[in-house]
Amino acid sequence: MVGVHAPEFGFEQNAANVRRALGQLDVRYPNIQDNDYAVWRAFANRGWPGIYFIDAQGKVRGYRLGEGGYDDGEQLIRTLLAEAGHDVSDVPLAPIEGKGVEAQAGWADLGSPEAYLGYAKAVGFASPGGLRNDATRSYAPAASLSRNRWDLAGSWKVGGEYAALESGPGTIRFRFHARDAHLVLGGAADGRPVRFRVTIDGRAPGASHGVDVDAAGWGEVKDDRLYQLVRQSGEIADRTVAITFSRPGVRAYVFTFG
Repeated sequence: MVGVHAPEFGFEQNAANVRRALGQLDVRYPNIQDNDYAVWRAFANRGWPGIYFIDAQGKVRGYRLGEGGYDDGEQLIRTLLAEAGHDVSDVPLAPIEGKGVEAQAGWADLGSPEAYLGYAKAVGFASPGGLRNDATRSYAPAASLSRNRWDLAGSWKVGGEYAALESGPGTIRFRFHARDAHLVLGGAADGRPVRFRVTIDGRAPGASHGVDVDAAGWGEVKDDRLYQLVRQSGEIADRTVAITFSRPGVRAYVFTFG
């Protein structure tokens, strides 16, 4: 098994950040850093994660895009090993269950796509006056949010990749339809954690909190990574998640849903 890390954002090009993430995730197989997307292009990969199954002759025999399908993948690996002359009959099947941000999406209830906050790919922005590119501006929340619309409150500078909180507390809201809500966040330049609070429809998340917040909605940004804010425990409906950051310095890149 070999991993290939193709970065989507600037902070993911930093090898130290990648090494730290590998340690946190207990990834023990070798990984290649593909900052120039050479391997990505050579395999015509289409997204994250892209999983390729290659036989003993070097031929690609299978491809999976995204989390899930682990049982089918295990069976294909066993088939390829058997073809190569290995007896896997005494190797037990271990159940594979992704947890936290690695959990398979709840596809039946997924009604929200990825949503980028940098102006290069941003859609659905609802604050009055729209985005001001590469300039600090005081934003106000929208009067209301329909599904897959979002807004900002406070003083933010929106760049091509991310929105950065420039002063004071600030809030991001998103109206979504999914079991899980995640947000890629970057920490402050001074290295100190940035505390934040999550609410769902104006209330503490309770049993619907994600792995990176508690039942009251509190969490903190330490590292540049994906944070799970919401994992709904009950009926899936349109909800508004709000994230209020206590101080400036945080960078918000993209919402993902599952």
